[in-house]
Amino acid sequence: QVQLVESGGGLVQPGGSLRLSCAASASIRRINAMDWYRQAPGKQREFVASISSIGITTYTTYADSVKGRFTISRDIAENTVYLQMNSLKPEDTAVYYCRATDAYGRNYWGQGTQVTVSS
Repeated sequence: QVQLVESGGGLVQPGGSLRLSCAASASIRRINAMDWYRQAPGKQREFVASISSIGITTYTTYADSVKGRFTISRDIAENTVYLQMNSLKPEDTAVYYCRATDAYGRNYWGQGTQVTVSS
C-alpha cells in the first residue's frame, strides 16, 4: 500500500508558476512510475506528466498541452515527486492528482490539489 499526499496548489495569475509536490509513504525506488493527472470541472481526468526508470535510465513523458512549460522530477531520498509548472494558462486550472504504479501494476492516487489560474 502506498499513500500519496499532494501539496503546492493555489491561485496564480496567468504567466505565473507553481510547484506541486507529491510525497509517497513508501520508497519511490519500489514504485515503477509516478504520474501527474488533472481534472477540470466537467471534464475527464487527463494525463499530464510521468516519470519512471528502467535500470539507471530515467524517462519522462508529457502531454502535448504542457510540453515546454511543465517539468516533472523526483527526489528519491525524500520519496517525493514534483511538478514545476511555468507559464501557466487559465486552461491549466484543475485539480491535480498524483498517481503511483507499483511493480505489480497496482495504482495509487492522492487526494488532489487545486490549481487555479486567473487574473
